[in-house]
Amino acid sequence: MKRSLSLIFLIMVLVLTGCSGAEIPNKLGYEIEAFEFTNQDGESVSLDDLKGKVWVADFVFTSCDDVCLPMTFNMSKIQDLVKEEGLENIEFVSFSVDPEVDQPDVLKAFGAKFGADFKNWNFLTGYSQDKIESFARDSFATLVQKPEEGNQVAHGTSFYLVDQTGTVVQSYSGVTEVPYDTIIEHIKILQQ
Repeated sequence: MKRSLSLIFLIMVLVLTGCSGAEIPNKLGYEIEAFEFTNQDGESVSLDDLKGKVWVADFVFTSCDDVCLPMTFNMSKIQDLVKEEGLENIEFVSFSVDPEVDQPDVLKAFGAKFGADFKNWNFLTGYSQDKIESFARDSFATLVQKPEEGNQVAHGTSFYLVDQTGTVVQSYSGVTEVPYDTIIEHIKILQQ
């Protein structure tokens, strides 16, 4: 009996130790440069405002003809899953890749179409086209490029998981086959 209890205790310790030691595989480690941009309510949002929180980011624009609509729908689904899981202190950030067109009121209407909860989801603008192109490249290792002709901005379609220090730890498909369960699991790991 004593031996059985000791074995059970040992197994419990190993299981608990294993769970608390979980890590996100293949961490990216991209450091996000300091920023201060404007959200859908005309309020300033900075990297400092997000420090200490886990956040999910993407790059979209409101006049997009293809990928931005499913991306924003999918981000909304992640926001809903976070609520269902009871996870707190999670932020969502969508950087506009067409800041000249995407003024705060335009972003607010766009987010509202997808049921965005603006309490923890900021749609950001308030920078130049050159700034968002260099910011995306330098902080997220992704492409943003507005063509000289036409209004469709080329941009990456990933979701990025950012830790409490402002470091991108992982990226995921934002359009098709979005790994919702994996994203939630990774958020939980960062919150341990």
